[in-house]
This record gives sequence, structure tokens and C-alpha cells, in this order.
Amino acid sequence: MPLIPEEPQIHEKAQGPRATPASGRTASTPRPVPGPRPAAPPRPGRPGPVRPTAPAQRAPRDTTTTKPGPPGPAAPAAAQAAPVANAATVAAPQIQLIPATPDGALDAAEEAVDLLLDSGRTPGDVLVLTTGEPHPWAAHELSFGDAAYWAQHDAGDDVFYADAAVAERAATRAVVVVAVNGGPEAAAARALGVAHTRAGALLIVCGDPQTINSVLGAGV
Repeated sequence: MPLIPEEPQIHEKAQGPRATPASGRTASTPRPVPGPRPAAPPRPGRPGPVRPTAPAQRAPRDTTTTKPGPPGPAAPAAAQAAPVANAATVAAPQIQLIPATPDGALDAAEEAVDLLLDSGRTPGDVLVLTTGEPHPWAAHELSFGDAAYWAQHDAGDDVFYADAAVAERAATRAVVVVAVNGGPEAAAARALGVAHTRAGALLIVCGDPQTINSVLGAGV
């Protein structure tokens, strides 16, 4: 005979909520299951002691003191300042000889001055010395007084003529012209000696070659 299937048995635990009794009360809504509680924020505690930051380490100071030693010997004066010029290295002026008689020495000197000015020399570059009779210009200017005469020399604006006897009063000029136009040989020697020290670049001597060469050979 055929088997009749049995009704399934539902376990009591598997059943849903029971129906409310006939009193009419409804079943209470099930409470939701609370989730995990959020962690409480930490309470502010007391501030702990602040430790000071260790300062940067400094390099050890050098406590040794260097005592200054005794001063060395002073440098010689020659090493402290170089000499301005050595007398031996100063170039001597060039010497030119123009043969002339005592009577023509002054005219030869005038011609030499004209050639100098034509070649580009300025009048203030030239000094003319005479051993005998003075140049007419010098005689004229001395008539106004010695002070006015030498003031023109100090100005240096023109050719200056002077007696060899007062040549030491004259200043250095680029060119010195000596006219040996008379006077003793000693006067000529003295005039050439002074003229040699007053000439910066050129010394021109107008006179007797024999007399001039003897004086120049004596060390002028």
C-alpha cells in the first residue's frame, strides 16, 4: 500500500514568534542589538615635566695665550724706501761744440737758439750764458732792477740770457747755450762747469775748440 507522507515536524526553536495570546496585546518590538561602543576619548591628564633640550655642544675654547715674541731687527732704510734716483744713473746732457771766435761766439749762440726754436723747443727751455760781454737783452733788462730781471727767469716764459758769473742763480733748463765770447780761461772753465749741471738734455758750447776741449778734458 502506498506510503502517506508525514507532515513535517517543526521544532519549537525553529518556530517564529509565538502568536500573542487572545488577550489582544501585541508582542513587544525586539530591541536592536547594540553595536560595539566607540572608544572613549582619553582624558587629558596632567602635563608631565618638560625636559629641557640639551644645548649644542661648543668647541672647547683655546685658553692658551700666545705671547708676542721679541721684535725683529728693523729693516734698513734702503729696504723701506727705494731711492728716488741714483746719481750715477742720471743721464748726462749731450754736448755739442760750435767753433767760433770770441767775437763771433755770441752770433753763433743766437743762431743756435733760432735753430732750437725752429726744431720745436719752447723759449722757456733755453738758457744762454756769456763769459765776456753780456747779451744786449740781459743788459737792457738789468736796467729795470735785479729783482725784475730774475723774476722773468723764474717765470720761464722766454729765452733767458745771463752772465756766466751768476749762472749758479739760474735754474735747470732743458738746453743751455754757452757763448765763450771773452774773459779769462778760468771764467770759461767755470761757466762750462755750471752749464753742465744746469743742462737737462743738451749743452751747446760756442767758442774756440782748443779752449773748450781743454776745459772739457779737465773733467767737465
